[in-house]
Amino acid sequence: MAHASVRDGEALREFVRGTTGLAGMVVSAVGYRTRGVSPALHRGLPSPYLTLIFSLDGPVTSGLTPEQARGANAVRTDIVMGGLHQRPAYVIQPEHEAGIQLALHPLAARRLLGLPAGALADQIVASGTDVLGRRVAEIHERLQEQTEWEARFSLLASYLRGRAAQADRAGRVRPEVGEAWAWLARHRGAGTLNGLAEHVALSPRRLTTLFRAETGLSPKQAARLMRFEHAKSIVVRELTAGASPNLAQIAADCGYYDHSHLVRDFRQYTDVSPTAWLAEECRNIQAGGHRNGEQ
Repeated sequence: MAHASVRDGEALREFVRGTTGLAGMVVSAVGYRTRGVSPALHRGLPSPYLTLIFSLDGPVTSGLTPEQARGANAVRTDIVMGGLHQRPAYVIQPEHEAGIQLALHPLAARRLLGLPAGALADQIVASGTDVLGRRVAEIHERLQEQTEWEARFSLLASYLRGRAAQADRAGRVRPEVGEAWAWLARHRGAGTLNGLAEHVALSPRRLTTLFRAETGLSPKQAARLMRFEHAKSIVVRELTAGASPNLAQIAADCGYYDHSHLVRDFRQYTDVSPTAWLAEECRNIQAGGHRNGEQ
């Protein structure tokens, strides 16, 4: 396990990167714990992966807007399930919190969740119990009883392996969709829809229909999200290394038309500029809190 933490006076930010033995299905597993931080509004950014969170220190409070997250209509759940989405979720970050966040490959949703990722289309926050059933509440209770991160990761790995092993033919994804996702991932969101459709021997319209039903996104939307994820990971990596990210160069390297094109995508997916997002998340980035989903 990889462990990182940052102390700032009385404040502690701790992140632990674990393993599940489910390569290709669980992209990453990160345990987190914070103590003594100033309460804040955190942006849960879109990514090419589904999000599954087990909170170990009270329910996660979130919303589609800052106003909802802070208001009486906020969503509160101990187990968070999020589909692929194209705008940020807003999460209240309290003075202390702890949990485990998993990034799940969307094409593994049938095996791990019992339904295609498309069934969660644009559900930024849903109850994990509603999606996974009552058994997951028992797993959540057992996770809370554990005191060591390694034991928690082991418990989750066993639970998810059991679900994957029980998946039947309904767990199979059409090979054309699987290859289309792999093609987009290899190209990090670059390429054209026509080129992708030709690669998997489907018409663009038929590919889009099948792809959206399986993932909840069109191929173009998935490509754009993958490109943003790649650019964001470079920004985070440079900041972590102590460098000042060169957004114009990153835009060029990631296939954006220009710097302003990258900024527009950042604003869509974060609701703020790259500079403002980095200022908000600097402490979490330094502690390793933005590695969830990176392969």
